[in-house]
Amino acid sequence: MWKELKKNQLVKYGAVTTVSTISYVLLRKWIAGGICHSRAKLHGRTVVITGANTGIGKETAWDMAMRGNVMRVFSDGRYCVFSGARVIMACRDLTRGEAAATEIRSSTGNTNVVVQQLNLASLGSVRQFAREFIATETRLDILINNAGIMLCPKSFTVDGFESQFAVNHLGHFLLTNLLLDMLKASTPSRVVTVSSIAHQGGKIHYDDLNFDMKGYNSVIAYKQSKLANLLFSRELARRTKGTGVTAYSLHPGVIRTELWRHSQSKYPMLSSMLSAPAWLLMKTPREGAQTTIYCAVTEGLEEKSGYYFSDCQVKEPALEGRDDLAALRLWGVSAGLVGLN
Repeated sequence: MWKELKKNQLVKYGAVTTVSTISYVLLRKWIAGGICHSRAKLHGRTVVITGANTGIGKETAWDMAMRGNVMRVFSDGRYCVFSGARVIMACRDLTRGEAAATEIRSSTGNTNVVVQQLNLASLGSVRQFAREFIATETRLDILINNAGIMLCPKSFTVDGFESQFAVNHLGHFLLTNLLLDMLKASTPSRVVTVSSIAHQGGKIHYDDLNFDMKGYNSVIAYKQSKLANLLFSRELARRTKGTGVTAYSLHPGVIRTELWRHSQSKYPMLSSMLSAPAWLLMKTPREGAQTTIYCAVTEGLEEKSGYYFSDCQVKEPALEGRDDLAALRLWGVSAGLVGLN
């Protein structure tokens, strides 16, 4: 009888373990979201990715560098290897950027991966990057506005702007405009801007963009910057219609990246308690990069210019993200702030 009881317990334990394992696998698959299945090759194309030394930016750079790794063998025995895109990793930290580029070159075999300095918290740095790019490069096929900061304590850039709004929106707004002529000369070309589901409930505080009069709340400031990303992409699509340049914005998902570092330092005890289960329920950087990659390379998206994507498919943004008048107003305000005519 004791053996029978023990056997039943083992059977129950095995059943519970099996069900738990299957449930976790299915949950992870659901969390991972969509996958970009495009096999588009990017040999001969040039891609710029901001914040490409870590997280989804690094994964995106790796994917772009891989797209084209094929060998062609000729009848006389000669062969030629076609690598993926020329990838320019626009990074604030050159040391970390070069370390990431070395890793990508080694793993992909694509030696055409380079690092250039870009500090989105400085409009001067953005202008310098654009000047050097235009002077040394011959084309720009894909611009990926990926870099960002999240939930950081209140701080200001060297130009006097609240950091999240400046880095996440203003820097990319200026960069895109400065490179727009090259994008137009390289058509068909794309501008992909990483926004977030956090745009929902966001508001552009035109009367107090720096939160000087109101109390600063890092969440509200972040939502403002992510809404700005979406509205910028929407207005860019309207302005470039018919030029061959298309624009897309996206929510990458909740991802295990360095973006969470400020929230972890602000609430260390809570973070330590939640870190293990939360990390299991977040996307990996490679999973989080899929929608960015999808918008950058998937064939036939030209008619979706101005759209917002999530999990590699079109998703309707919140009401505040569909306001074309707000997008037009933001463009004008942003142009004034960064000194564009």
